[in-house]
This record gives sequence, C-alpha cells and structure tokens, in this order.
Amino acid sequence: MNDFTGHGTGSERAAARQLQLTKPPGSLGALERIALQLAAIQDVERPVATPAAAILFAADHPVVAHGVAAFPPSVTAGMVVNFAAGGAAASVAAGSMHGIPLEVHDVGVDTPYQLPEGSAATVKRHESAAWPAGDLRVEDAMGKELFTASVEAGRSAVLGLEPCPRVVILGEMGIGNTTPASAVAAALLGRPAADLVGPGTGLDEAGVRHKARVVDEALARLGTAADLQPLDVLRRVGGRELAALAGAALAAEECGAAVLVDGFIVTSAVLAAVRHRPALRANLLFAHRSGEPGHALLLEALEAAPLLDLGLRLGEGSGALAAFGLVELACKLHGEMATFAEAGLEGAPPA
Repeated sequence: MNDFTGHGTGSERAAARQLQLTKPPGSLGALERIALQLAAIQDVERPVATPAAAILFAADHPVVAHGVAAFPPSVTAGMVVNFAAGGAAASVAAGSMHGIPLEVHDVGVDTPYQLPEGSAATVKRHESAAWPAGDLRVEDAMGKELFTASVEAGRSAVLGLEPCPRVVILGEMGIGNTTPASAVAAALLGRPAADLVGPGTGLDEAGVRHKARVVDEALARLGTAADLQPLDVLRRVGGRELAALAGAALAAEECGAAVLVDGFIVTSAVLAAVRHRPALRANLLFAHRSGEPGHALLLEALEAAPLLDLGLRLGEGSGALAAFGLVELACKLHGEMATFAEAGLEGAPPA
C-alpha cells in the first residue's frame, strides 16, 4: 500500500524513508536506486512494481535478403505462434514466472501464420503491418505514413492498457533486426558500423563483416548524422518494430509508467526516443547488458547502469523479464523493511 504521509514530494519522502530502514545507508546498492527512481516516477513514498505489462513488437526486414541473418524471415512468424502457444522464453518468463500478461503486436510480419486455440498471449496484427517496408541498404526503411503508423501502434499498445501499468517491459521479435538496430545506433552515436555490429542470431566472423558493410552502405545514404532528427534516423534505417518500441516508450512516460528496457535492439530504439524527448530518460530502467558488442556503447550514451550482465542476446524481452524480479524486490524491501524506530534499534540517522 502506498504511503502518502509526511511532507515533500514522493521522491523526498522515499529518500527519507531509505535512510531510516534497518541497514547501513547504501548497502542495498542498485536496489535502493530502483526504489527511489520508481518513487520519483510515481510520486509516492512507497512505490510498487505492479501492475506490469510485457509488450513485444514483431516485424520483418527486407534487408535480410542481403544475408545479414542466420535464420530465414519465416522464423519471425513462427515465433509469433510460439509466443501464443506459450513455448517461447518470453512466454515462460512473463506468464509462468511472473504472472504478467504478454502482448505481441504484429507491426510487419510478412509470412502468414495461424494462431493456436487458447492462446497464452494476446496477439494483435495492426493494419499497417501489411504495408510494404523498404530495404534500408538502398532505400528508406519506412515512408512517413508507415513510420507514423508504426509509432502509433506502439503508443496505442501502452495507452490502451487499463489501468496504465507501473512498469512496462518492452521486447521485440524480428529476424535480421540487429541490422537496423546497428544502423540506428551507429547513426545516432556517430560511430562506424564495425563498432556496433555483432553476430545477432549467430553469424560467423565473415558474416559480421558483411553485415557491417551493409550497415555502412545504409549509413552512407543518410549523409551527415548531425543534420538528422533522431526519429528520422529511426524511420530511414530502422524498422517497424523499432518505431513501435519508440512509440511505446514515449507513451509509457506520458502515462507515468517506468520502462524496463531490454537489450541491444530495444535500447537502440529507446535512444532515438530519448534524443527526441530527453524527459523520457528519467523513466527508464535498464535490465541488462546484452552479449551484442554494440550494446555497451548505447548504455554509455544513455548513462545507464544495467541491472544484470548475463551474456544474454535472445531479445524478445527476455533480459527485461529476468530483471523484473529485482524491480519487485527493490519495491518490497523499500516498502516493507522495518525502520530503526519500528524495530526498536539505535543507530538511525536523524530524520
């Protein structure tokens, strides 16, 4: 139960409470930081992590025709079915582990699929998913209308939840989507493709070098990155699910929710959103450091301290779902630990 007693903002009251808990100040490290950040977002003394929502966005990418992925595009559709059937890592982590409803938003899956009966996840195919996307190597990934519709699909996915969740967990699915994520990150950071490109779904060294060349060709189309707006970078060399992720993150900030950011792909989309609206940064929690080599540069640019470093690079929100338990724990410790006064102990700092 949230506690509105005392004076000052929720953040100030939460900070004062932290100092009175039966532990040395700062001894719970990042768990204290999480609680105080959520208290500031929710403007309460005792923040909560629930209700939470896990939202995945799925799309395909014409650039996979250039051999930048180890799996065929049809796997994207197969994974949408797998989410619905409850067999994917995100399905297990969201449902079996945390009891969080899983939503999958199809914003551009090209292969037809049929959902199983009794789906374990809510799957919605947006009208714009049928609109053609561009091959980012030689043309813009999205026209302005498709980009706007993809961003709006992300916004509506969050704003359509009742009530607005306290924590929004974002993930994605799309064979080949580390290529547009690398292109977006490289353009926004002003770095060469080789600094950002990694193996994705399992490319060998030669495959990674080829993928970097493809990304460099996409970047060459952009001209001087300093002259580009962040969302225009996302439109021109990103993908439909990246655009939706940016829209979802922006909508979460609007409704006062924290965003638990997953790995490399989600972070690249979120960087564009933060560059567009800097106030969003205060609502972001970073779940983990991905095994993709470019993720460290994105985290550095966002001044982010990830909660986990497990070598994960699966995507689909799996790292964020793994970290959600820590977010819950941070709130429980902050809200339910006794204060020195309540425990009858000496040694509390002055109130």
